[in-house]
Amino acid sequence: MSLRMSMDHLREVEGKRVQDPLLASRKKPATCVPGPIIVGAGPSGLATAACLKEQGVLSLILERTDCIGSLWQHKTYDRLRLHLPKQFCELPLMPFPKDFPTYPTKQQFLAYLDSYTRRFDLRLVFNQTVTSAEFDQSSQCWRVKSLGLKGEETEYSSQWLIVATGENAEELVPQFEGMSDFGGPILHTSSYKSGEMFCRKKVLVIGCGNSGMEVSLDLCNFNARPSLAVRDSVHVLPQEMLGRSTFGLSMWLLKWLPIGLVDWFLLLMSYFILGDTASYGLNRPKVGPLQLKSMSGKTPVLDVGTLKKIKSGDIKVFRGIKRIRHHAVDFVDGKSETFDAIILATGYRSNVPSWLKEADMFSEEDGYPKKPFPNGWKGKNGLYSVGFTKRGLLGASMDARSISQDIEQSRNLDGEGRHFKALSLATPLHP
Repeated sequence: MSLRMSMDHLREVEGKRVQDPLLASRKKPATCVPGPIIVGAGPSGLATAACLKEQGVLSLILERTDCIGSLWQHKTYDRLRLHLPKQFCELPLMPFPKDFPTYPTKQQFLAYLDSYTRRFDLRLVFNQTVTSAEFDQSSQCWRVKSLGLKGEETEYSSQWLIVATGENAEELVPQFEGMSDFGGPILHTSSYKSGEMFCRKKVLVIGCGNSGMEVSLDLCNFNARPSLAVRDSVHVLPQEMLGRSTFGLSMWLLKWLPIGLVDWFLLLMSYFILGDTASYGLNRPKVGPLQLKSMSGKTPVLDVGTLKKIKSGDIKVFRGIKRIRHHAVDFVDGKSETFDAIILATGYRSNVPSWLKEADMFSEEDGYPKKPFPNGWKGKNGLYSVGFTKRGLLGASMDARSISQDIEQSRNLDGEGRHFKALSLATPLHP
C-alpha cells in the first residue's frame, strides 16, 4: 500500500471517528448548583428564593424570558390593577410601599417585584427555557436541562427542584367551529394592551372572568362596542362593601362564622349593591362564591364598573358560542351578531407535564399538584411546587414559607453548614 493510500485511509478513519454518534453526543458536564433550583421568576419563584435566602440558603432561578414577572411585563393589559388590596398580595418579608394605593397598578406591582429582587439579591439566569427535569437515582439529584436563545443546551444538577412556573404558563386557546373563516382579528387577552385599536369596532369578548369583564370595560372607555359571551354561571361581587374590600371582609367573617353563612351574607349584600345579575344574563352558580372557590378554585368576579355598563346596554351579554362565521358569531340560543374582532379572555394553563419527568406529584391532565391545597407544595426526592394553589399571591406566599422551612430542616438533618458557597456560573446572573 502506497504512502498516499495510507494517508487517505487514515483521514477516512479519522472522519468516521468524528462522526461517531457516541463521540458527537458528549456534552459538557452538568453545572452543580449547591442550593435549590427554582424554575420560573414570577412572584412565586421570587418569594420562595427570598424565604430561602432568609434561612441562609442560596438558590438559583431559571427563567425562560428576559425579565422577572414576565406575565405581568408582557401579557397583561395597560389598565390592570391588583384586584385585591395590597396587604393580601405582598410577598413574604417585604410589604408594599406605604404610598402605594390600596389597589396598585401594573407598573407599581412590577416596580415592587424589582425592588424585592434587589433587596434579597436573588440569583437568576434569564433566557433559559427548561426542556426537561428528571430525578437521577444514582446521584440522588435533579438533572435540569435548558435551552438558551441560540439553542445551546445547559444542564444543571441540584438536590432540590422547585417548580414555580405557575398556573398561567401557557395561554388557553379554545377552538370553535369556523374560527378560520372569521376574517377579522382574533387575539388572546395576553396580546391585548388597550381598547385604542378597537375604537368604534364591534368586539366580542369570550369569557366572563375578571379579565374578560375588565377588558370589556376598557373597550367601552375607548368607544368600542363590546359584547360578552358567557357560557357558564358566574358570581359577580362588588369589589368593596361596607367600606371595606369584599375579600378582606370575607376573610374577617370566616374567623367567626361558617363558610355557608358568610356566602349568604356576601350574596345578600351583592343583591342590594348590584341587583339581580341574572336579569342581565349573568346567572349565579348554585354554590356560594367562597364554597365554589374552595371546591374548584373558580374565582368570583370583583366588579370594577363593568356591571354598570352592562345595565346601561353599553356592553351586551350573549350566551355560549355555537359557531363562528365570516365577521359573525352564532350563539347557542339561536341569536347571531356581526363583529369586527374577537378577544379570547379564556385564561391560562400549567405547562409542567411538558417538561417535568415525574408522575407522582403533578397531574398529567391539568399540570397541578395532585394533593389539594394546602398540601400540594411538597413531593418526593426534594421536589416542591409553589404558585399552584388557585389562591393567588396569598397562597403562593404560604407555599414559599413552607418550602424554605422544609429545605432548611433537611439540610440540618444532613449535617450541612448554614451557608452555601457563592455560586460561580459562567452564565451572567441578575442583578
